[in-house]
Amino acid sequence: MSLRRVSSSLRIFIFLMSVFNRHHLVHGQIVQVLNILYINSEGNIVADRAVDVALNFVRRNPRFGIHIDGFYKVVATGTDPQEFLDMLCAKFNETIVAGKPPDLVLDTTTSGVMSEAVKTFTSALALPTVSGSYGQDGDVRQWRNLDGEQMKYLIQVNPPGDILPEVIRAIILMQNITDAGILFDDSFIFDHKYKSLLQNIPTRHIIAPVEDSRSVKRQLFRFKDLDIVNYFILGRLQTIKMILDSANVNKFFGRKFAWHAITLDKGGLKCACSNASILYVKPEPDPTAKEKLSNLKTTYGLTAEPEISAAFYFDLAFRTFIAAKAMLDAGEWSKNFTYVTCEEYNEDNLPNRKNFDLRRYLKQVSEPTSYGTFVIETNGHSFEEFTAHLEKVSIINSQPVSSEAVGTWKANLNSPIMVKDAASLANFSAVTVYKIVTVLQEPFVMREESEGGGGVKYKGYCIDLIEEIRKLVGFEYEIFVAPDNSFGNMDENGQWNGMIKELIEKRADIALGSLSVMAERENVVDFTVPYYDLVGITILMKKPKTPTSLFKFLTVLETGVWLCILAAYFFTSVLMWLFDRWSPYSYQNNREKYKDDEEKREFNLKECLWFCMTSLTPQGGGEAPKNLSGRLVAATWWLFGFIIIASYTANLAAFLTVSRLDTPIESLDDLSKQYKIQYAPLNGSAAMTYFQRMADIEGRFYEIWKDMSLNDSLSDVERAKLAVWDYPVSDKYTKMWQAMKEAKLPNSLEEAVQRVRDSKSSSEGFGYLGDATDIRYLVMTNCDLQMVGDEFSRKPYAIAVQQGSPLKDQFNNAILLLLNKRKLEKLKEIWWNQNPEKKKCDKQDNQTDGISIHNIGGVFIVIFVGIALACVTLAFEYWWYKYRNPQLNEFAANKQNIEEFNRKMKIAAITDYENVRNRHYQSNFTKKSSLPPVSDQWLQ
Repeated sequence: MSLRRVSSSLRIFIFLMSVFNRHHLVHGQIVQVLNILYINSEGNIVADRAVDVALNFVRRNPRFGIHIDGFYKVVATGTDPQEFLDMLCAKFNETIVAGKPPDLVLDTTTSGVMSEAVKTFTSALALPTVSGSYGQDGDVRQWRNLDGEQMKYLIQVNPPGDILPEVIRAIILMQNITDAGILFDDSFIFDHKYKSLLQNIPTRHIIAPVEDSRSVKRQLFRFKDLDIVNYFILGRLQTIKMILDSANVNKFFGRKFAWHAITLDKGGLKCACSNASILYVKPEPDPTAKEKLSNLKTTYGLTAEPEISAAFYFDLAFRTFIAAKAMLDAGEWSKNFTYVTCEEYNEDNLPNRKNFDLRRYLKQVSEPTSYGTFVIETNGHSFEEFTAHLEKVSIINSQPVSSEAVGTWKANLNSPIMVKDAASLANFSAVTVYKIVTVLQEPFVMREESEGGGGVKYKGYCIDLIEEIRKLVGFEYEIFVAPDNSFGNMDENGQWNGMIKELIEKRADIALGSLSVMAERENVVDFTVPYYDLVGITILMKKPKTPTSLFKFLTVLETGVWLCILAAYFFTSVLMWLFDRWSPYSYQNNREKYKDDEEKREFNLKECLWFCMTSLTPQGGGEAPKNLSGRLVAATWWLFGFIIIASYTANLAAFLTVSRLDTPIESLDDLSKQYKIQYAPLNGSAAMTYFQRMADIEGRFYEIWKDMSLNDSLSDVERAKLAVWDYPVSDKYTKMWQAMKEAKLPNSLEEAVQRVRDSKSSSEGFGYLGDATDIRYLVMTNCDLQMVGDEFSRKPYAIAVQQGSPLKDQFNNAILLLLNKRKLEKLKEIWWNQNPEKKKCDKQDNQTDGISIHNIGGVFIVIFVGIALACVTLAFEYWWYKYRNPQLNEFAANKQNIEEFNRKMKIAAITDYENVRNRHYQSNFTKKSSLPPVSDQWLQ
């Protein structure tokens, strides 16, 4: 019934009686009488049993001086909060009418709208409340904005089931785990932890309730499809076993997976696993509390499970009773508080309790706990501080074979794990293995057969890059080549191929290679920051080979000219010999006339040949014939030789220069304006996409211009502005794209390079258009290829990952760090300048260089041949003189003896003459003899 109908005198009487009955003496001990309103959730049986044990414990131990006079229990059933509030109000009104209003509200509802209804009820009516509900800061919405006085008597203490999941955060932080799949059953409540559990931690995670046993397999494969490899199970031991059994059947154990089992239950871990290692986390009571806990179990029947939850609710109720008694003993219990029923509740006149600091007295309770120490701070930060032990359990053939204690965790919201051996826990984490799709392309990614048949390995610039990133981020990887060995392009239907397709369909985590950043690719994948400079498209062509020949100087004149010169030489020589022989004025026919001349040259056939040969040189032919006819022949030969030598010299210089000026293609424009050289990019490459789109854009521009020109609605003035003589839109790329299709696009780089090599020359054949890095490497490793023109359509290279992947941020940080350390520049140096495949090619002649030895070397050969012939001739002359004419040799020897005899006779005669002359000089004494001295000519 409504208290508005009760007279004020009755209210005063009831209040005085309640104060009088508040306490009385029992054996000299002040016994405080308490009235408790107990509110619980329908399924929280552990709390019911634990509170009953607490009531029994207080009743059987009068030394505590607590007497529970009125104990009113309300169970939250159903899902209608208004109906539940009406039930609460009805029970509350009954207590007031009975003269035993509740001193305290003990709330063990867990969470949800029913629990929020209790918070609304207690805060509105200012009822001192101790709640064991789940939730951290702000999670209990109705107690979110309590003022300072309300915080003193509206107290929330988190149960163990709300604190134990925080160990996941500690494990992830310690092991630097980047992904987590969290499964929990109904022994844990995660309504408020979906966002807060791993908040501000860069870990990709999924939190999901465990469904039935048939759905566990689907949930595990869903996690696996999302590349989750670190699994956390929170639940009863029975639930953990069910999930582990399913994981074993579906082969979710191994170095790629890590399993963590977290429970409130006691007992060992069991599963039908063939070979599994599991990190098992379970709470243990404090050593000082074990005796009390054992006594409560055996004497008072505190046997509800989980043990830690039963102990928590027992301690929560018992310590609340103790705090209330202490507050009553101290006289700080409010004596003038007037209870307001739900019907009398008025928002304009709210009930108020001042200086009712129940929290302080709850914090000061000194009674030992039955499991762990209670920490009473603000709401959301008050809890039972227990210890959880971490064990590494190894199970083989369904039997636990070892259990290694690796550390402990003190229950708290931000408590770290204390480990015995950091390496043992670090090694337990799952090895993060990413699948990398790539494209074989030198020098970025190259296949390398490992020694001893150990499988396929890869090397290259990108492999070294991912290794450097791996050292910074921490992961393992498996590389496979895209099925079509292409980077990825979108067809007319919006379908992708290559590496991009592998990322979209989740078959790969990372796309590694010389992958260009393109707008359409960014719509379906995420790119990291570029790891390589802007790279454009350029042209690969066959290197022009300047024709060289050691006897190239002989090719200046045609063979017929050389033969005519040779014929003229012999004809002139023979003619001069005939003229000199038959002319009466020649030397050989007038020897007496020219006997006093110093130059006495007889022009026989040998001398004529020598004269005509030396006349063609700057040295000259020597003495000319004496007869006038011979001299006319010689003069004619000199004029002929001068003209021939001058013509040969001029043509030789021009011939050698022109042969080095053959550079027909120098840019893309040059390529587009000629027809002898075919050209095309790779089929399906980024270069092909570029030219195809440029041609398409030109076509669209043309259609726009045509529509403008043929628009009938234009005025004469506007139409005149469109009247032009030259086509205003370029069709350069349209023509080039048409030429490429006619040339047939190569399907592989090897095919393109072979077509370039098969070209007849640099001015006729095939030109390949592709990425500058590809072409630069081909030129570096092949001496018969060249890169032509500047780069165009430049784009950076980057690593691609799946859309939304956390790898993007991790790789960005790693690449930027490598850039700062100049590691990427070192990689370029290794794979470009220091590449062992780099060829040292001969320097190509150009128009600024001199004439090479390859073209003029024949002159030196002529010298060596001439010297060799001279040596042979000398040997022949010596042989002929000594062995082929012995009579001549004997005559020469006899002649030499006669000459030696005559010389000796002359010396003897001279000696006698000198003696005579000396005697004549001595006889005169005053002057020399008039006899002349002996001359050296006498000896000749």
